[in-house]
Amino acid sequence: MNDPKDPDLAARSKIAFDCTIASQSGSIEPPAPERIACIERALLALPRITREIFLAHRLDHYSYEKMAKITGLSVRQVERQIAKAVSQIDRYVCGDERTAWQRWRDAHLPRWLR
Repeated sequence: MNDPKDPDLAARSKIAFDCTIASQSGSIEPPAPERIACIERALLALPRITREIFLAHRLDHYSYEKMAKITGLSVRQVERQIAKAVSQIDRYVCGDERTAWQRWRDAHLPRWLR
């Protein structure tokens, strides 16, 4: 279920996971396959630029300044993209896979109007 535009996503993810495990003391169990699938769905649901910025920061360890220079965004915009990605991944992991529109509708429209 990898993004066809990024065929090496699985390899980059594996390297990042191995580095994380190596840096931790003690034994750590790998995450459950369901959790990995949920995170993958969350990443694939992100807009392309948000996903690329998030992965560049988390997997390739790019600084905000470097990503801002590459993308042509300001550092503050890069920070917002990272925050948006983290927020969406958190929502997906917690079981809320609704889009922003669906969350707004559920919060603001009466039930009988939906």
